[in-house]
Amino acid sequence: MPHRVSYGETDCMGVMYYAEYFHLFERSRSEYIRDLGLSYADVEKKGVILPVRDAECRYRSPARYDDLVWIRAGVCEVKRASLMFAYEIWNENKNILLASGSTRHAVVNSDMRPAPMPDWFREMLLKTV
Repeated sequence: MPHRVSYGETDCMGVMYYAEYFHLFERSRSEYIRDLGLSYADVEKKGVILPVRDAECRYRSPARYDDLVWIRAGVCEVKRASLMFAYEIWNENKNILLASGSTRHAVVNSDMRPAPMPDWFREMLLKTV
């Protein structure tokens, strides 16, 4: 997913603020699920809620104001009631890794109680793992 770093995403040095990387992770995760055939909203309407349990980011090289960056997202682990996404953020030429990270998600139902991952969702995710 391409993204142009906006002025509002940067600190006083013109470098993308560290928390903004997590916003890019979230946006790319939503697009990844959409590419599998359902929007994140549709998944939630079907009763699958995916709260983040853990999030990490390794900052390697700064993204700066007006840089075009590319975000890659994918599922790297599927368990009975959780899953993990992995992310990479690359520079415009895709030759410098700017950041990498992951988010681990619990699977909960619409009552926010832990639930096993439904078969339809697992099958959708495993198409790409």
